This record gives sequence, C-alpha cells and structure tokens, in this order.
Amino acid sequence: MTDWTPHAARAQDWFESLRTRICDAFEAIEREAGSEASFEYADWRREEEGNADPGGGRRAVMKGKVFEKVGVNVSTVRGNFSPEFAGHVNGASEDSPGFTATGISLVAHMANPHVPAVHMNTRFLTTQKAWFGGGADLNPPIPREEDTEAFHAEFRAACAKHNPTYYERFSKWADDYFFIPHRGVHRGVGGIFYDHLECSDPALDDGASFERNFAFTRDVGEAFLNIYPALVRRRMNSEFTEADRLTQLEWRGRYAEFNLVYDRGTLFGLKTGGNIDAILMSLPPQAVWS
Repeated sequence: MTDWTPHAARAQDWFESLRTRICDAFEAIEREAGSEASFEYADWRREEEGNADPGGGRRAVMKGKVFEKVGVNVSTVRGNFSPEFAGHVNGASEDSPGFTATGISLVAHMANPHVPAVHMNTRFLTTQKAWFGGGADLNPPIPREEDTEAFHAEFRAACAKHNPTYYERFSKWADDYFFIPHRGVHRGVGGIFYDHLECSDPALDDGASFERNFAFTRDVGEAFLNIYPALVRRRMNSEFTEADRLTQLEWRGRYAEFNLVYDRGTLFGLKTGGNIDAILMSLPPQAVWS
C-alpha cells in the first residue's frame, strides 16, 4: 500500500498557509471599516479508541463589523471509518477502513445583506485511493449579476490553466450539488465543485498525477483569495433596509437547511469524530424561518 504521508504533509502545509493569508486579508478589511476584530483560534484533537495519532485541527472564527461571522478551519485527521460509513467513501470498505484527510474549510456570513456570503473548501484524502476535492460557491442573499460573473470568471480562468473541460464540468457539479430539493431552489449562484481527482501511485507515474491535482487545488485557493475580498470591498459600504436584512435572514435559513440535511462535509465530520464547533461553524449567527 502506498505511503501517502509526505504528500498529505505537503497538502496540510499549503492549507495552513492559505488559511493564514485569508485570515490576514479578512482582518485587513475589518481595519478598513474601522474595526479591531480579529480571528480567535482554538485547537482541537480528535479521539479514536486505539489510535495514538488521530490528528485534529485549528478553528479560527472572527465576528466583526463587516464579517458578522466567518470561520476558517484547517484539520488533519487519520484513523478508521466506522464499518457502516466506510462503504460510502471512495476507496474504503469494511475490510479497509483506514483513511487520512487534510483540508481547509471556510464559510463567511456578512453583516451587510449586499455582500455575498461564501463557502470554500479544498482537501486531500487517502484510503486505498488518494484524491483531491473541493471548490467554492457564492451565496448572495441579494444577487448581483456583475458579482456573480466576476466570481465565475475567476474560477473559469483557474480551471482553464489545467484542463479545458474543468470549468464546464465543475460548475455544473456545483449547480447540481448546491441544490435544496425540498425547497426546489439552489443555495446560491454557484461556482465550482469537484471531487475524486485521483492520484496514481507515485511509483507508477513518478508523482505526476499528484502534482497536477495539487497544482489545480492550489489555484482554486488562489482564485478565491483573488476575487472574494474584492467583492467584499465592492459592497460592504452599501446602504440597506430592514427589508434587505429580512431577505438575508430568510436566505440564511435555507443555507442552514442545506448544510444540516445534505452537505457531505458536515456528514463526514460527524462520522469521523470531528470537532462539533468546527463542523457546525458553517451555520449563520442569525436566521429566520417564515
């Protein structure tokens, strides 16, 4: 069986460095708004019976003037899936339940209803297989066509650097995935979503597939950092009404429904003994249901 430990360590280092840059960028926006808000960090350790090195993560949360609530989490965990869950994960089974997972997950809920909320996640997982996954999607309570186009254009360009089919495939995947069946609506205005970008055994391809997929995943992170702070600055000083705020709070209810009922990341975290506060970081600070 391939030892993916060095590759997972490289991915973890990148996710941690991206978190630092994102947190710095978001705190800079708070300073521009006259706020001293900063991220608060909390480390957590996973527990698994019989596992001396189950891993853990660091949760970073900020509540400020512009970012009503934003969380940027990085975790690296390893161990064994439960028998009933193993069969639902790529490359795992009841007979081979071992896994390693490292990734970054971000959700931002904004104070101004005209600033779109956002989700971003990238990850590297190993079972009997190894693969990258992730993406980013924009979630405006009050959509603006120019913001949607700018967001998609950034990820379209990132995809085009690696494969001419990626954007069409991954944007459709986002549209299909971020859909709330019981409401019959999409959670937001899309972005990209990808999973199971598999890496061959480095002994077979000299690590080429890992390097290729890792490079794409890094560019997804760079695309997010390029576009989202710009969108925040574009809208954060916009005037809004009580009706706008109510629209935002009702939309947040839909967001919470998706994350609690359908989101794979929420399920993965709960099924692998993740930190509850980190897993549910995606939930908005306030929401209403009419």
